Amino acid sequence: MKIEVYNSSLKKKWNDFVATSKNAHFMFYRDYIEYHSDRFCDQSLLIHDDRSRLLALLPANIAGDILYSHQGLTFGGLILDIHTNAEEVLKIFSELRFFLVQRGFKKLVYKCLPYIYFSQPSDEDRYALFINNTVLARRDISSTIFIQSRAPYTKGRKWAINKALKAEIAVEQSESWEEFWEILTEMLQTTHQVLPVHSLAEIKRLVDFFPENIKLFVAKKQKKIMAGIVIYEDRHWLHTQYMANTPAGKSVGALDLIVDRLLVEYYPDKQILDFGISNEKEGRFLNVGLIAQKESFGARAVVHDFYEWILT
Repeated sequence: MKIEVYNSSLKKKWNDFVATSKNAHFMFYRDYIEYHSDRFCDQSLLIHDDRSRLLALLPANIAGDILYSHQGLTFGGLILDIHTNAEEVLKIFSELRFFLVQRGFKKLVYKCLPYIYFSQPSDEDRYALFINNTVLARRDISSTIFIQSRAPYTKGRKWAINKALKAEIAVEQSESWEEFWEILTEMLQTTHQVLPVHSLAEIKRLVDFFPENIKLFVAKKQKKIMAGIVIYEDRHWLHTQYMANTPAGKSVGALDLIVDRLLVEYYPDKQILDFGISNEKEGRFLNVGLIAQKESFGARAVVHDFYEWILT
């Protein structure tokens, strides 16, 4: 096999492979990976077989003598062609170990892509991780709705949605990124003393790159935004990247109504709505209040695993 380090001349080859892979996410396109390239030393890899057929990609970055897949992305791991099989993935891991050791790396930190994002079964990498005696170092818990067979809302969630309807809250897709970002930033600073992962400039740049994948939905009352959700979407799935309520919006169930409209009106034909994780401290602490809110919509657990592979 041949392992090739990514460079800008390979952008089209990389993106074309992502477009037809069986476990891709639009975050794996180069314009997304590189929007914060100043923060990470990219070391993404392309893996070919002995006939120069491209088998897999690995979005990755370097930090010291560790290769990460990829610290700037929520998800990572091997991106696989529909034709790449289990035996080939075992060979990829064997070749990858040799490649990394030869370049002085001591460890690979590997993020698995949760199965809900697969277009076809794609757990070959998890088997290879097992065969190579890697260690499960972290497990996050995400909350996901299977839209076509979703569980019913709780009584409290139904009550909140009905309250929003009675208050004549209107839900719409919006381009009011500046107004929503003020709401989001204030909520995060007040509640968690943190800022959004993306700055306003960064999210607007990403929207320009991926207008069909990144969308803002808001709940309004008399033209004033009461709540909002930033949706990432691709293929068969949706992901709530950001959710924020104003105090007034919280009092009338505005955020609840947005979620309901996404499921019932805007995306009834999608298969997955993923609310994201509800844990901290490398997966060891569960925010029970946060996950209960997501579960009240009928969401249930999907795990996101991180493995460590000691190479020497």
